[in-house]
Amino acid sequence: MSKKKVVVKWSPTFSCGIKIIDDQHKDLIKLINDMYNHSSGNPKEEREYFSKIIHRAVKYVKEHFQTEEKLMIITKFPGYHEHKKAHHDFTLTVIDAVKNFEEGKRFTLLDFTNFLKDWALSHIAFMDKDYANYFKEIATPKEDGSLSLERADLERL
Repeated sequence: MSKKKVVVKWSPTFSCGIKIIDDQHKDLIKLINDMYNHSSGNPKEEREYFSKIIHRAVKYVKEHFQTEEKLMIITKFPGYHEHKKAHHDFTLTVIDAVKNFEEGKRFTLLDFTNFLKDWALSHIAFMDKDYANYFKEIATPKEDGSLSLERADLERL
């Protein structure tokens, strides 16, 4: 049995400080690594794997984007519309890739995995950090150092 390769490893530098978002990002990194480890170069194997995994990936993306966007709306994040547009553009790109895959057009799992990895890391590092910094400014610090959004925090907005 060959050793699984890790193309992306979770790092505290990826943390947004929001547990639910960080947990979802960790799940995405696991998915990217799983996809990378199924990039065999064998078109038949890759197509078979992708047809199984893509539904899980799409479900993840929908849930994650909904979670982020709901938090942004609740907290009146000023960058909400730009962030939502980035999510929308990404979703269209994934839909296009899935459509091409289903139509039997040229597809390599490695190319798709690299696209997903690059987009996710860039998005987390820049766009999600903007939201995280905003959240840290408005949230109430707890005794253990974690942050919490209280009704009073939202009323101040």
